[in-house]
Amino acid sequence: MPVVNLTLIDLPGLTKVAVEGQSDSIVADIENMVRAYIEKPNCIILAVSPANQDLATSDAIKISREVDPKGERTFGVLTKIDLMDKGTDAVDMLEGRAYKLQFPWIGVVNRSQADINKNVDMIAARRREKEYFSSTPEYRHLASKMGSEHLGKVMSKHLEAVIKSRIPGLQSLINKTIIDLESELSRLGKPIATDAGGKLYMVMEVCRTFDGIFKEHLDGVRPGGDKIYNVFDNQLPAALKRLQFDKQLSMDNVRKLITEADGYQPHLIAPEQGYRRLIESSLISIKGPAEAAVDAVHAILKDLVHKSISETAELKQYPSLRVEVNGAAVESLERMRDESKKATLQLVEMECSYLTVDFFRKLPQDIEKGGNPTHSIFDRYNDSYLRRIGSNVLSYVNMVCASLRNSIPKSVVYCQVREAKRSLLDHFFTDLGKKEGRQLGTLLDEDPAIMQRRLSLAKRLELYRAAQSEIDSVAWSK
Repeated sequence: MPVVNLTLIDLPGLTKVAVEGQSDSIVADIENMVRAYIEKPNCIILAVSPANQDLATSDAIKISREVDPKGERTFGVLTKIDLMDKGTDAVDMLEGRAYKLQFPWIGVVNRSQADINKNVDMIAARRREKEYFSSTPEYRHLASKMGSEHLGKVMSKHLEAVIKSRIPGLQSLINKTIIDLESELSRLGKPIATDAGGKLYMVMEVCRTFDGIFKEHLDGVRPGGDKIYNVFDNQLPAALKRLQFDKQLSMDNVRKLITEADGYQPHLIAPEQGYRRLIESSLISIKGPAEAAVDAVHAILKDLVHKSISETAELKQYPSLRVEVNGAAVESLERMRDESKKATLQLVEMECSYLTVDFFRKLPQDIEKGGNPTHSIFDRYNDSYLRRIGSNVLSYVNMVCASLRNSIPKSVVYCQVREAKRSLLDHFFTDLGKKEGRQLGTLLDEDPAIMQRRLSLAKRLELYRAAQSEIDSVAWSK
């Protein structure tokens, strides 16, 4: 019958006193050394006791009982059975009547010193051992359960039973370790490709991952994109409300601009040039909130780029690539900001350059309803008349503000947010296609410690997978 591999550790016998030449601590040193081995839960204890001595005084049994009180891994072994005094035997001990253990006692007959001196080999010694137990009347009924060979089989069977009972736990531990190793390998990223095409593909894949995370922020999958809406819904309207048109349209300022627009000849019917100057001077102040909205969205997009870079695990692997991607993304956002600012300010300038005629066509009708449709040329600059002009201009400016409050966000989204989603790294990709393998390699400058760590993890993972396969095959075979 084949047996599994066992590691046998022959520990020294416990001593009571230190003899000449030994240190005073020899007793404690030996006991501590023995305990260091037999306290391990995976250790099978062979408590060896000579048959020609009283088991009650056996140090091996005493210390075994201390570390293994339930006797789940302790096996009693009786030696020197053949050296017992005539008229005595070890049957009571072997059958557990003298001292019972959880597992049956096993008797062995080893080679004597004379046998060792005569170079009697182990095969012959095992044969003589079998003959002793089978031919001795007292032990004949126990012969099949005695001897070193039987001891080896018992140990092997016990070890197999222990291993089998612990297979589920081992499987769980190995599976968890494999998951942990795979997870860490995933965090470390793939190993760097060696050829230029492979390196370019790796860089592109990392950039696409970053770009996808950035879009998720804008689309609401990840937090941050809602801040852009806050600019349009709160910041821009609040900034427009803070514009002090009433100061711009104060009585003194209206009189000043109207008279300056009339020049040397006062207006005859309506101060059209005065209206235009008042409206333009008021509307031009909207450029400030419009530019602020563009800059605020730019700052948010820039912040989302930084967040996306920090959330892209692959970019942590390559510091140079992280710097390049960050620089390329911010540069693109700055180009988009400049285009957005140009387009948004053009919206304000459009309102300044062409007035909505229908609004002013209604003004004479409104005046007639007031019962004072005409004014003398000489009283065109009185307070009531100028107050009416200021009120008309303020109404028109408020109308334009309401319109721009809707059109400015559209311009900003079209020029910045939409373009950032569509072409954030387009210029970077164009430049990548022009780089050679060596230049691409500088972007993939992974830390050597990470490379070594990945190699070590891969080897460990291979070993654990092999162990998993072996243990699974044993589990299924049983």
